[in-house]
Amino acid sequence: MTKDGDQMGLRRLLSDVTAGLGDQHTHKTLTQALADLGMPSVEEGSKRERVERSLAQTPDSRLPHVAEHFLHTQRTDAPTRNLLQDAMWATASPPEIPLRTRRELARAVDPEDLVQHGARFMALLDRFWHLDDDPLAGWSLSPSTRSLRARVEQHFLRSTDWTTEELFEQLGTFEAGDARFARFAEASVAGDVLLDETVQRRLTATMNVHLRAAGLELRETGTVGGYPRFTLVSVQLAHARTPKNVIFATPSKPDIRFLSAVDNDIEVVNGDVLSYDRTITDDGIRWRDLQSWWQDREHLADAGEAKKSLYARLFASLPANSPGQRNLFDSYHRILGAEVYDMPALLPEVWLHWDPLTVRERGPQALLRFRMDFLLLLPHGQRVVLEVDGSQHYTRDRGRIPDTTKYAAMVAADRDLRLSGYEVYRFGHDELRDETAARTLLEAFLPRLFQHHDVTGHR
Repeated sequence: MTKDGDQMGLRRLLSDVTAGLGDQHTHKTLTQALADLGMPSVEEGSKRERVERSLAQTPDSRLPHVAEHFLHTQRTDAPTRNLLQDAMWATASPPEIPLRTRRELARAVDPEDLVQHGARFMALLDRFWHLDDDPLAGWSLSPSTRSLRARVEQHFLRSTDWTTEELFEQLGTFEAGDARFARFAEASVAGDVLLDETVQRRLTATMNVHLRAAGLELRETGTVGGYPRFTLVSVQLAHARTPKNVIFATPSKPDIRFLSAVDNDIEVVNGDVLSYDRTITDDGIRWRDLQSWWQDREHLADAGEAKKSLYARLFASLPANSPGQRNLFDSYHRILGAEVYDMPALLPEVWLHWDPLTVRERGPQALLRFRMDFLLLLPHGQRVVLEVDGSQHYTRDRGRIPDTTKYAAMVAADRDLRLSGYEVYRFGHDELRDETAARTLLEAFLPRLFQHHDVTGHR
């Protein structure tokens, strides 16, 4: 299904599940209920009409947010929950996990590794699958012996009748959406389910043998409660190293020297450069991280002062002759508002390559891309570059003559960036020519960017 099809499917489901809100609320409490779901306020009409009109006015980019809040605040049965989750998760373009990969993974997994604690394992299954599927269960006071829950307990927990492959068959794991399978795999190796790091690592290694054949792997991306956390990521991202030196916010070439060439420790000598030297976690660099670093660096006691002065310092580094870059930076922060604190920091003027020699000394092809307009370091090692292209990127003589050589160099640099694990998004300068145009464009672009890269503000 296409992205537009995913959004339409999610909107239809939300229309079905929110239809009953009017029956649960008075006109007064309905206003707050819509706000809690992230839907716009509509005051006129019957309660049902207010809900319908509010959803109709909710942009596609906000639908996953509404669905997530609905699941957190409303009671739903497992089939409805799963339908809503699948539609919500599909909008983030999850990686494809082929049927063959799933079956071979299941055949390789030892049931004893998968089930370390029966109650925790059943709670895991309850989060992802519909276990109480006996239609006659409501007619009896005794627990159902025909439900999927009863059969899993009988054949997988209390005896060894089922292999892991048979369990997956009964759960519907092989037919499940890619996002559900990915989340189930991540949760299956979680520390709060297994309570044993040795088993976590053994089970993860077993799964990875088959996931890597599909270009994926469960990669260690941090800790939760002292246990390692594993996240399913693209192998293309898995090879990327954690950034060590992030040098940014200067349009001029920095003066750098090695403090220790053996350890790759550097020092930025001139005072116009910012160098983020803290450990970068699996969350990337969020504004909260950058503000905390800046507050300590500048010895500021007040967080509000740190926020204002950091923004001013970053904005001042943007080229005065590129209003498009300035509008992009300003719109990013205005759109996110207070949410920016937990969202990725937009780092301007980031130095990717540095060479002690000049281009004249080294040669014109030495550094095709030495500085990025903007860099976002996202969760799980994802690196996103935003570029604002003025006419100087593909013309000469002050924009009067097309320059195919310049254009070729630009696209060659983009290829190199992508092969190095960066995602590059380009904007034409005219798209960002004024504040209104920039804000309109980014209000549509940013939610889709964050959905695509699975970025939320509450990690």
